[in-house]
Amino acid sequence: MDRSKPALFLFVALLLAGFGPASAQTGQSAPPPQTDGYTVQEIVDAGHSFFGKTTGGLADAIAHIFAKQGRPNAYIVGEEGAAAIVGGVRYGEGTIHSKFSQTRKIYWQGPSIGFDFGGSGSRVMVLIYNLRSIDEIYVRFPGAEGAAYMVGGVGVNYLQRDHLILAPIRTGVGARLGVNLGYLKFTPTSTWNPF
Repeated sequence: MDRSKPALFLFVALLLAGFGPASAQTGQSAPPPQTDGYTVQEIVDAGHSFFGKTTGGLADAIAHIFAKQGRPNAYIVGEEGAAAIVGGVRYGEGTIHSKFSQTRKIYWQGPSIGFDFGGSGSRVMVLIYNLRSIDEIYVRFPGAEGAAYMVGGVGVNYLQRDHLILAPIRTGVGARLGVNLGYLKFTPTSTWNPF
């Protein structure tokens, strides 16, 4: 077996996720200040009321995202389940909160493929940037994800489509190891179709 193929796949996945040289060439040193979004304290309080006060690393993850992206103008809190054996699926449901609209129920699902094995059940908080109306989120968000957490881990990754940026924060139980490519599709109603 050619040992360079897994390394090449990992390199491409990391580039797509924004961890490689491509992210350094964007020319942005800091996000523009956003004064109409949620504050760090509002998000930390919402996270602690949803995840529980004992969740280690949650405040640090939120502070890291705020330092990179600024203030989100919407967020989702919910739960999801995922499983993979090379190919995988993810299903979730939650509530979307925004500064400009009433809260609504929201669902997400999506397939993935890659070097990825295991399963997880997670509580999720997704910080959302540049959302102009709730209906804008009902699209597919392509992305790459590297997951290497065991019981009790906190993980963050980024998804982007056009001007919308999502930063999912996951805490969960289970065992998941690998790197995958896929997408998440958000819908206003529940569906079993991940595509």
